Formats: sequence, C-alpha cells, structure tokens
Amino acid sequence: MSIHLMNPERMVAEAVAEVLEPPPPVDYRAWAIDNIKFSDRESPIPGPYNPELFPEFDEILRAASPDDPCRVVTLSKSAQLGGTILANIFTLGSLHMDPCDFLYTHPTDDNGRRWSRLKLKPMLRGTAALARLFPERSRDSADSVMFKERADGRGSIQISGANSPASLSQVSMRRQVQDDLAKWEMNTAGDPERQADSRSRAFEFAKILKISTPLVLPGCRITRSFIAGSQEVPEVPCPHCDAFQVLEWENMRATIEADPEDPHFTCVECGCEIREHHRAEIKKRLRWTARNAKAKAHHRSFWIWSAYSVLQSFARIAQEWLAAKGDPAAEQTFLNDTCGLAYEAAGEAVAWETLRDRAAESSYKVGQIPSGALLITLGIDCQDDRVEWQLVGWGRDLRRWVIAYGVIPKHISDEECRAKLDDLLQQRWPNFVGRRIGIDLAAIDGNAWTEDVWSWAKRHPATRVIMVRGVGAETAPLFARVKRERNRQGKLLRYSRRFYNFATSVLKMALYRNLAKADPLERGYVGLPEGLEDDYFRQLTSERRKPKRNRQGFTVYQWVKDAAQANEGLDTHLQAEAAAIRLGIRTLPDATWSRLEEERETPPEDLQLDLEDLMNQPATVLDNPTDPGPGPAQPDRPDTNPVRTAAARKPRPTLAEIAARLNRR
Repeated sequence: MSIHLMNPERMVAEAVAEVLEPPPPVDYRAWAIDNIKFSDRESPIPGPYNPELFPEFDEILRAASPDDPCRVVTLSKSAQLGGTILANIFTLGSLHMDPCDFLYTHPTDDNGRRWSRLKLKPMLRGTAALARLFPERSRDSADSVMFKERADGRGSIQISGANSPASLSQVSMRRQVQDDLAKWEMNTAGDPERQADSRSRAFEFAKILKISTPLVLPGCRITRSFIAGSQEVPEVPCPHCDAFQVLEWENMRATIEADPEDPHFTCVECGCEIREHHRAEIKKRLRWTARNAKAKAHHRSFWIWSAYSVLQSFARIAQEWLAAKGDPAAEQTFLNDTCGLAYEAAGEAVAWETLRDRAAESSYKVGQIPSGALLITLGIDCQDDRVEWQLVGWGRDLRRWVIAYGVIPKHISDEECRAKLDDLLQQRWPNFVGRRIGIDLAAIDGNAWTEDVWSWAKRHPATRVIMVRGVGAETAPLFARVKRERNRQGKLLRYSRRFYNFATSVLKMALYRNLAKADPLERGYVGLPEGLEDDYFRQLTSERRKPKRNRQGFTVYQWVKDAAQANEGLDTHLQAEAAAIRLGIRTLPDATWSRLEEERETPPEDLQLDLEDLMNQPATVLDNPTDPGPGPAQPDRPDTNPVRTAAARKPRPTLAEIAARLNRR
C-alpha cells in the first residue's frame, strides 16, 4: 500500500503560474479557417471559410482582436455582404479563445430571438470546439434563448433588443456586437446605443463591433459612427496602370448610363476599363486607406459595398439600378442595400408657389383624367368634423396625376357622411378620350376611429376599400398587412384581414423628390391640374423632416408641420399611393399597362366631340362630389379589379382613326 502526499507549495505555484501565463494570441482569421464551415442553407458558397474569397475581411478581423488598441470597430456596408459572418466569427471566436461575458444587441427582442434560434444555436451545435463548451440543456437557466453560458462558467453571451432598456442595464460586458445599428430606435429610457456602449465602460480594453447597412441622412447611426472613426475605404490597383483607387458607385453609374449592357469602372488615372473579371486579381492587393487616421488608435471604421463582393455581379448591380432609377423609394433601397450608402432625405418639398404656378399651366383641369392615368385610387382621411379625400391617377414608370380633391362634412360615423362616401365610390370622371372611369381602389385611414371606419368599410368588398395606417419609422416596410389584431377579450378583429401599414416617412421623402421633377416624361413625375385652391398646395408641402429633442434630451428626426397649417392634402395623397401599391403599380408588367390603355384610352364608338370640346367637358365632381354625372352605361366600366381580370377587347384603332373620331362633328 502506497500513500501519495500532495505538495501544497507546488499546488500554489501551479495555480499562480496558470493565472499569470499570458493568454494565447487571439487570431479570428485563423480561428475561422479552423472552425467555420458553411452549409448550403447558410451560404451560396458552402464549405470551410475561405479567406481568399474575402480578403477585405482580414483587416477588420485584426482590428477586432485584442492586439489592436482601438476600442470600437465600425463596419458600414451593403446588405448581404458578409457582415453577419464577421459578427459571428468575432462572437464565437471570443467565447472560445478569450472567454468573457459577451453582449449581442439587435434592433428588437424579436430579432434577437430569431437570430438565437436560427443562427446561433445551429452554429454552437455544428462547431465542435463550441459544442462541448455550450451543451444543450433543457430547463436550464444557463441555456435559454436569450442567454447562454459556457459549461465551465468562464463566459456567457446575452442577447438583447435595443427596444428593451431592461436588457441593456445592470450588466457589464467586455465585448459586444451592435447589429443592424441603423435600425435602432429610441426606447423608453432614451438612446439605446449609449446604453449599450455604457455596458463596456468598466473595461479598459473592451471591444465593441458596430455593424449595419446605412439608412437615411441626417440621423443614420452607422454613418455617424463611420464618420467618427478612421473612415477606412478599400483601395485596389488598376489592372492596367497599377494606380490604387476606391471603386466608387458614381464611377460605375456613369458607365451604366452610357451603356446599360456594359457595366464597369473607369480608372481615375489612365481611363482604362476595370471589369468584373479583374476583380479577383486586384482584390488580392486590396488595402484599407484611412481618411481620418488620427482616430485609428481608439475607433477604426470601415466602409465597403457590393462591387467588391464575390456574391454580387456587376451586371446585377446594373439591373438593380435600372429597375430603381426614377423611383425615390426604390433608389433609397438600392443606395442602402447595394451601394452601402446612406440616402440623403428630401426633408422639404419644393415651394408650394412653384407647384401652384406649374398647375396653372397644366394641360388638364380638376376633375379630368389626363392621358396616361390608367389606374385610379382614392385616399380618404377622417377628421373630427369632416372627411377629406383625394383622387390620384397612376400610369407607367410610376407617373401620377392628381385628379380631384374634396371635403365631405360631418364625422365618419354620421350616416349622411357615409352615404356621400358610398356615392363617391360610384363616381366616374371623364378622361381625355371621353370615357368616364371609376375608382379602382380606395384606402381610408383606420388609425383613428377604427371601429367607425370599419363599420363603413365593410359595406364594400376588400377589392374596393382597404383600411390603412401610416407608420413613421424609416425602417418600416413600404406596405405590409397589419398583424392579426385582437380586442381585450382576445377575439380576432375582422378588419385586420384588410388593414395595412404603410411607411409614411419613406413615401414622403419619395413624393417630395418627385414633386421637383418638371419633365412630364420623367419617371415618377407628379402631374397637377388647373383649378386647385392654393391651400391644397400648402397642405401637400406642409411637413418638414427636422431634428427634434425628445423628453430624454436626445435628438431624433421627425416629420413636423406648423401647428396652424393643415396637412390633409399630404395625408390623402399618401393614402391614395398606399392603395396604388396594393394594386401593384411597382410590379405591373408592360402587358397589363397595354391592356389598360386599350380598355380605357380607346375613344367610344359614338364619340361626336372634337378634341377642344372634349377637354372642356365639365367636371361634375367639383360641383357635387356625390353626383355620378351623365356618364356611359355600367358595362363601360370593368366589372372587377382591372389588374386581375381581363375582358374581351375589340381591336385597338389606329392613331388616324382616333384623330378622325375626335374631329368628327
């Protein structure tokens, strides 16, 4: 029998040596090569992480390591460029190589839960080095959706939402990721970005990684963070003269405008063409150049866009631009998601006097449908003592024409008001060939007096009337059905099936840019009729996007108006646009527009008026908004939504035949 004695002094020495031993170097690039493997579902390039495909990531990962003295790393980028991959390498590599308490913040708690289930959990399970450290344990507080702790207790990850101040308080975190930063909005405690930053204040050598696609200027968080940092941009050499330069969007845009089928860059030095097949070779020599080098010691910021990525072709960039060009809302998405650039908001419309003067010289009058206006939508806004409405016509290339504007006295709950609204839905307006066209879809504001609005709206089918609600957030979808709403008793509200949210801020910026267009053939042009009151133009241009200090003392950007100025002209116009979006004006094929032209802009066989008489027909809607007028019989109007149903057509007459009919007495 032998007895083993432990040397206490040796035990103490070994423990002290383990504590004092410097940690191994933290090399995120090497860790990614050894541990990250993409599946077919996760990446269009499945397999192990290949740094040769993403050389632009190397310097960003070095900046995120403890070897770099900077405290904050910012990446402003295009969408789908690999930012999530970088964040995951930084997060998981830290938990494995240099364990600590880690904070990962998303715009909302829902975003965080979705990321935890769909991204984090599969990565922890699929990475051998991490599966042992984060075993799955049911009914364990150390392994929940929003919190996961290493099995040895040496590190953890807390997942938070920027909308929840409680999740951003009473915790100290040495490392953190602030994901989709541009989408963060003020919460009840103030600025969530400052709240998150303060969670790492106790650590001298903390690391904070801020990642996002930019949104709107002024006020874009990720752009502000990029400007505050070193402002590092990717330079690559020209394959012809070796001059280093940044591949700028405006450079490519010029070549697309010259020849849409041949997108490329032009070297700023020698003028030679830099094409997509050069990209792989010149990216091997990519270097980051700081435009604000003095900030590198404490804040390194990077910007990169789709033209550098193997996941995006030059041809696709050109196609996306051509599809978005002329539509401010689509241009914003393109600049944000494809170019990685913030969209400079049109915070003010052109002067209302300019619009008034343009309307005075218009080729059509109030109550008339001009050439090209093929779909007709109605926007309805409810006030305490009246209902205001606006009729707008829509045509190819997102052009639109204001047709009429009116007011119906009394509240929406009043039966007399409802009867006049019913009549308004049946009203028909004359177009330039003598046909009278009715409303294709009406959108009524359901945000106030929702039950009263619903009790009127349900008189009509959902193909004729929808309820809408404006959402001011600049990150809101352009148009989306309201989530299924329930009352306090839990009963599903029937109107939720035809209730839609639309992004008022995005549509206002787009409208104000379009109002500045003076060429009637330009994509997005807004036509204005002769005969509108001056107050309409004041209302249409009544709001401004301005900085405003909230109750917590932080600056936010909001649309504001003069308290003495009404804005129903703007609201009803946006509601009419929401109805048009519901009809699909952004995606209608050319064949549908051609069909509508045949159906609505072919003169009636019995037309006896010449063109001058035709354009001077009285617009009866101005005298009595509820008077249907002496229009043609009902069969002249499509029985159902013109976007979805085609009727039998006669052969379309030639231009000579149309001219003959118009001049026949």
